[in-house]
Amino acid sequence: MSKDIVLAFSGGLDTSFCVPYLIERGWAVHTVFADTGGVDAEERAYIEARAKELGVASHVTVDGGPVIWNGFVKPFVWAGEGYQGQYPLLVSDRYLIVDAAIARAKELGTRAIAHGCTGMGNDQVRFDLAVKALGDYQIVAPIREIQKEHTQTRAYEQAYLEERGFEVRAKQKSYTINENLLGVTLSGGEIDHWKAPGEGARGWCKPRAEWPSEKLQVTLGFEKGEAVSLNGEKLPGAQILAKLNALFAPYGVGRGMYTGDTTIGLKGRIVYEAPGLVSLLAAHRALEEAVLTKQQNRFKPEVARKWVEVVYEGFFHDPVKTDLEAFLASSQSQVNGEVVLQTTGAMVTAVEIRSPHILNAKGATYAQSADWGVEEAEGFIKLFGMSSTLWAEINR
Repeated sequence: MSKDIVLAFSGGLDTSFCVPYLIERGWAVHTVFADTGGVDAEERAYIEARAKELGVASHVTVDGGPVIWNGFVKPFVWAGEGYQGQYPLLVSDRYLIVDAAIARAKELGTRAIAHGCTGMGNDQVRFDLAVKALGDYQIVAPIREIQKEHTQTRAYEQAYLEERGFEVRAKQKSYTINENLLGVTLSGGEIDHWKAPGEGARGWCKPRAEWPSEKLQVTLGFEKGEAVSLNGEKLPGAQILAKLNALFAPYGVGRGMYTGDTTIGLKGRIVYEAPGLVSLLAAHRALEEAVLTKQQNRFKPEVARKWVEVVYEGFFHDPVKTDLEAFLASSQSQVNGEVVLQTTGAMVTAVEIRSPHILNAKGATYAQSADWGVEEAEGFIKLFGMSSTLWAEINR
């Protein structure tokens, strides 16, 4: 008798392998694809067809765009920091995929959840900890299981599928590719061997030779730190991010290479592309710098770095994340206004800021004019530097 199990499914090499592997071990496999906005209609249809081709008992597709905006993008933009100052946490949709898988498990009345994470990466930590935080479920990880006997897991998975008559896409033979509303990550092949990425290691961002000749300029509107409009049009957040991806990807904005300290201790090297998210972060930071106080701007990055570390390392449901978000939300009360972004390629710059909350002094402009006198300036400098001046005088 088969047992029901829910598999988080993307149609890639790893999750495709998981389907026949689980079926051959007596499971009735129910796949869930959480569409978090990184695929078009053609790819979505492919994923559904792939699941049926592999012989699943059922397949459902869940719209995850609004959820990923509210559950991740909003607080991430409030934080405004990448992991280790660079990586924009593009695989944070994993937590929302877990939510979709558990919802499907409840519908089916099963407590078995499967995923296609390897035993070498961070995603296994994110999946497992998220599942454990949400209930008492059995977790099955086929890729971790085959690693006990096979060191070259991708080659084994590929051969396993082809022996059973299932084709493997050419790009899946070379790279591990993840796409969602947040962006694209690519690893594997020459990237893992510390070499320059090949021509195939490219997602949405166009190469330099294909950038448009005219500059791009867009206006983003914010209310309490959340993007609410694009070029004057009010839109849901997920739609704004999708449009920013489409606008800035042709200019190569948001593409980078990242080597980081992973949760499990290995060095991780990836190519990432996040045109919309990088643009959104640039606009939000420019507005924040103008409306927050000096003390807020100095202290907030410390909270942000902790929030990013917690999310990166799998503690999405730890109460400290909620605690940190309470501070971040409070800091956004006056982050209202519009920011004009501009790019001619690769870099995006905030060229104009409009807000009623910009901390302008009525009678003074930095390095231009002041409404205080010479004596006040000299007195400020004397008191501000008192400790250092005394040390220098006494210890000459």
